[in-house]
Amino acid sequence: LADVSVFIAALIGSMLVYFFSSLAIRAVGTTAQSIIVEVRRQFREMPGIMDYTQRPDYARVVDITTRAALRQMILPGVVAVATPILVGLLLGYEAIAGLLMVGTIAGVMLATVLNNGGGAWDNAKKYIESGQLTDDAGNALGKRTEAHAAAVVGDTVGDPFKDTAGPSLHVLVKLLATITLVMAPLFIR
Repeated sequence: LADVSVFIAALIGSMLVYFFSSLAIRAVGTTAQSIIVEVRRQFREMPGIMDYTQRPDYARVVDITTRAALRQMILPGVVAVATPILVGLLLGYEAIAGLLMVGTIAGVMLATVLNNGGGAWDNAKKYIESGQLTDDAGNALGKRTEAHAAAVVGDTVGDPFKDTAGPSLHVLVKLLATITLVMAPLFIR
């Protein structure tokens, strides 16, 4: 880390992990918004859905989800592939080693936090809904309480953490190592 290029690449590796995670979480939010718009459209244009006389267009929602998921992951994919190549070509093999080392450490740590945090928020909501959480007086706090409302918000935030951002960081870490290994002959001058 005494070499400036190695230090810069290490910072880039750490920032890449957080940037990649933010893109993944943002993709979930954008896709969810487009699904909400479609579901509202179907309820508005097909009133028979509510009284079970008309079937919703499930295929349209699946199509929107699939297209949005693929489209939203183009930028994270390009960033994950291009960053180690650019760092290796511009800063050299020692710098790419710094990027790989710090990116791997930051990726594993953040993936652990996101997976465990998201799972904890999900389980907190389930715990409250089961009626096992009590207040100081011993009264069970279940649904329709402030604690449950807060847990629902936590679960809404936690789902993309544990289902999208955390697992995708494992892919990022493996991709960094694979691209670095494959492109290594170009980086050694």
